[in-house]
Amino acid sequence: MSFERIFKAESIAIIGASKDETKRGYQAIKILQEEKYDGQIFPVNPKESSILGLKCYKSVLDIPETIDLALVTTPARTLKQILEDCAAKGAAGAVVIAGGFGELGEEGKRFEAEIVNVARSKKIRIIGPNTSGMINVAKGLNLVGLQNVPRGSIALLTQSGNIALTLITEAGLKSRMGFNYYVGVGNEADIRFHEYLEYFTEDPDTEAILMYVEGLREGRKFLQQASRTTRVKPIVLFKSGRSAKGSKSAGSHTGALAGISEVAESAFRRAGIITVQHSDEMFPIAESLASLPLIEDGAIAILADGGGHATIAADFLTELGITIPELEQKTRNRLAAILPPNASLANPIDVAGGTDQNPSIFADCAEILLEDENIQGLLIVGLFGGYGIRFAKKLAFMEEDAAHRMGKMVRKTRKPILLHSLYNFAKPHALDLLRYYHIPVYDSLEIACKCVEALSFYGGYRKEHRQESTFQFNWGARAQREGEEIINSELAEGRTALLEHNAKELLRLHGAPVTLDRLARDEDEAVAFARNAGYNVAMKIVSPDILHKTDAGGVKLKLKNEQAVREAFNEIIRNARAYRPDADIRGCIVSPMSGEGVEIIIGTKNDDQFGPIIMFGLGGILVEVIKDVSFRVLPVSREWAASMIDEIKTSVILDGVRGRPPYDKEAIIDLILKVSEIIEAYPVIHEMDLNPVIVHEKGLTIVDARIILSEENIMKKKTLSLSLGDSEG
Repeated sequence: MSFERIFKAESIAIIGASKDETKRGYQAIKILQEEKYDGQIFPVNPKESSILGLKCYKSVLDIPETIDLALVTTPARTLKQILEDCAAKGAAGAVVIAGGFGELGEEGKRFEAEIVNVARSKKIRIIGPNTSGMINVAKGLNLVGLQNVPRGSIALLTQSGNIALTLITEAGLKSRMGFNYYVGVGNEADIRFHEYLEYFTEDPDTEAILMYVEGLREGRKFLQQASRTTRVKPIVLFKSGRSAKGSKSAGSHTGALAGISEVAESAFRRAGIITVQHSDEMFPIAESLASLPLIEDGAIAILADGGGHATIAADFLTELGITIPELEQKTRNRLAAILPPNASLANPIDVAGGTDQNPSIFADCAEILLEDENIQGLLIVGLFGGYGIRFAKKLAFMEEDAAHRMGKMVRKTRKPILLHSLYNFAKPHALDLLRYYHIPVYDSLEIACKCVEALSFYGGYRKEHRQESTFQFNWGARAQREGEEIINSELAEGRTALLEHNAKELLRLHGAPVTLDRLARDEDEAVAFARNAGYNVAMKIVSPDILHKTDAGGVKLKLKNEQAVREAFNEIIRNARAYRPDADIRGCIVSPMSGEGVEIIIGTKNDDQFGPIIMFGLGGILVEVIKDVSFRVLPVSREWAASMIDEIKTSVILDGVRGRPPYDKEAIIDLILKVSEIIEAYPVIHEMDLNPVIVHEKGLTIVDARIILSEENIMKKKTLSLSLGDSEG
């Protein structure tokens, strides 16, 4: 109900109202009056008696009625008292324009946190701060100042007022589709992206949600809500800050954690979100998803009046994974009856001049193609809309007739038609008629193809959707008592990293295939353990102060006799002392050498935006050089674990090369799922690194394991309670 009172406010206090036409406090009142806002407006300024014909109040507290919403245009330092006053008048929310908060650094973040604490204690929600405002187009509730916002069914959420201006301008110039809401999310200090998503998911007037995101403060909750939203409505998202420079710029703008981690793209896709890579794709893709039926099976027909455009469209759609199927024979026969003999009847279809004297043949062809069982949608490319301009004015009437017919076809067949036209710039009436029927028209052939891809991706997602993951953990559900004891003993000693043999024991407790290790405290113990193992052993330093053993000269392999074991033990200890003289050295692990195979790495960490994530790639000492890895947000399903393997470029090695048999991919999938289970069982684990893991023809072996615990638990000197019940992670 608080969001309903914010987005459909019946009364607004304009705090910082002004008679100065250059001030936001003047512009807000003026635009509300011009847009015929149907609620009450209460200007607040202690120095004025009236503004734009409205009585002005010295304080919010002087307003005689309850208010739903406040637009705060005064400086940041005034905000605490204003929020308290607004709460006293029963306000549900405040739109805070001012900057000077988290985007300014640590001091600004502390001030922002204070403001949020005040708002939450008073039960008032904040849009922003550092926001461009909010608009409910239908109600005339315009707190941004943008005029002539085209009305439609797209809800727009951005962290940039200029991006919003660009999209709204584009919609007004090129489309009949527009927006029902705009929200400048700003710093996302109080109301978070996932809360906006929840509201617009339930809003009956919203058909699609378009987002420009610089930073996500609660990425996992966003994914959880997005996976619920995309079951019923599409989300189109452009994420900036993907480069180091872009990340720095975005962070300074919003104060939120900026940048796109390697995991974000796959996480968004897994949640059913349509991500765009270029800003000029944002509105066209949202428009197509809000306007057209979906393409469930990814099969499209291309209808062109020139071979060049047809070829380019076919190439680009194929690269995007769109199927361009063969036409049924009866379809080809029907096309042949109305097109010239030299027309290409294979998909893509080139009319070869067959429309030059009668462009309404486009509609005849479209009807035939949409009745084909192999075709789920139609892309028309080329000159349509321009025949009356290029050839003869009388042809424009035929184009308009064709536009009417094609618009009705979409409604009848529930299959989409998208159109690229070289004459879109001229705004012929035929193209405007297509837009009347919600058939988008594009200047760019590439963007038209990207819209086809979006309809296909989302159509397939909706058709085949299985609830593989809600991105939620059941923390501690499968923890082992012995595992709790291992972690608690490390915490009790103030360590943030498990000793390797303890890390492997924790893995073994959950059924992970680790090497059989023994901790030797001196060279005699090392020899005894090696002898019992039949020699051919590996030996590694054990020290809570040395995490990267190879760098310290703390690893020796293929030790095949007593002398080699003794020499290796002493050399490892000497190397460790030289590497770090103050290190706490516990001895050396002795373990049998693993059999031949391919080295892989499986690792986890807590991502700042999305929480626990997992990484897979080819492992060993070159992993940081090759950097051929894939990421997923945890937990993962078996299907998503398998996709991690297929995603890396070097996965072909696992299929067997140069006559070697394939390696055990199913064992890798099992281990990825096992690691996911362990992270879910022990929320104190901050990072895990299994490298190398040796994959054999059958099975695999974890040779080295590193587990880092959350420093927060060390700092608080808390003994972990691992039976936490359900949590969101």
